[in-house]
Amino acid sequence: MRIHAGGVAKGLIVTGDIAYAGKPEEYAVAAKWLDRLASAVRCPRTAVKLVPGNHDIDRDRISAGCTYLINEILTGGETKLDEFLADADDCKALYNRFVGYEPFALETYCPLHPGGGIASDSSEELAPGRYIRFFGLNSALICSKRKDEEGKLILGAAQRVLPMDPGVELVVLCHHPLHCLQDSVDARKYVRNRARVFISGHEHKPDLQIETIEDGCDLMMLASGATVPPKVENGYTYTYNLLTFDWCSKEDKLSVEVVPRAWNDDKKRFEADDVRLGGHKPRNLLASPNFRRGAPPVVAVQAEPAVQLVPDALHPALERREDLPAGYVAAPEPAPSQSAPVAAMNDAAFQLVLLKFFRDLTAAQRLKVLIDLDALPDDWNEELTLMMERNLIEDLVKDGRLDANKSSIERNQH
Repeated sequence: MRIHAGGVAKGLIVTGDIAYAGKPEEYAVAAKWLDRLASAVRCPRTAVKLVPGNHDIDRDRISAGCTYLINEILTGGETKLDEFLADADDCKALYNRFVGYEPFALETYCPLHPGGGIASDSSEELAPGRYIRFFGLNSALICSKRKDEEGKLILGAAQRVLPMDPGVELVVLCHHPLHCLQDSVDARKYVRNRARVFISGHEHKPDLQIETIEDGCDLMMLASGATVPPKVENGYTYTYNLLTFDWCSKEDKLSVEVVPRAWNDDKKRFEADDVRLGGHKPRNLLASPNFRRGAPPVVAVQAEPAVQLVPDALHPALERREDLPAGYVAAPEPAPSQSAPVAAMNDAAFQLVLLKFFRDLTAAQRLKVLIDLDALPDDWNEELTLMMERNLIEDLVKDGRLDANKSSIERNQH
């Protein structure tokens, strides 16, 4: 959550266990609660970053066959997981347990990857050339009916192999802490060396640790606590964190401010809870190697007219001007946009259409919308999954039919 002056938030982060039993009706309640929260902090109700937890599995949908798959994975490890994910029917059996969570996640553009990959992926610009990228991991993929044994869950290589991009630092969201995983050794190596912040849930006790991985590389490990724990006793209480992500231009570091809040039951209110900072100050500067690997941020220079400067190494063919600082050239004029419909996919209007499509419409109504907009070919004869529906909506937006989408949803909603 990025907090601006006046208490306006950029978004909400939820690290799993949105529901208790993974039932659709529980997500309907959760959606209304998140809408109220988004309104209170004045952020778009679509600006929610989610990952699933073990309570987001509908355990009633764990069949005997699915139980066999899970037991085989628990015994055979990552090799077995990859084998089953490569088979469409086995993969479907594993993901069928998220039948309540999946449409809820699609509403906020945090889809589960259908083949064991990253659960969600989005970026925020902190400054020109400096970004944070939120990666959501599905650590609940092989949770079972019984209480999951610590150290037995698996992320798999498709999730734990995190990218490294110049100018981009990673904020990784995962319900389970790393010690809950079979592949925790490799997962920890990737997180320690490629992420700047790792935020987990599950254990209900907030905590903050900052590790110096090596000279010029830091990692913040943040245990987020629980907004609605099952009990308020023995050290457990209602907690949340206010997070501010920013770029420290002076040191080219990621600035992360953490303000923990905890419920004081005697005073019946939330209060600052600095004890849970673990001795750290609220604002911390994290040494950020991927920022340093990126090109220097674009510098704005006021001239006649204003000139945007970029490092000349990025545009070696451009003419050098004597009136500009050494090592920089004037950024080329942007070409006429040919991708306005594609850009629209990132704006609030499209995200709101996606939310309404999955939240407000039944499966039959969603099908009517797709038929109404000729999104399906006449000879369509396949199973229509939620992910396919989302992709079809995206294709319509890419074709410049965002308004048609909105109108069709409104018509079919009644």
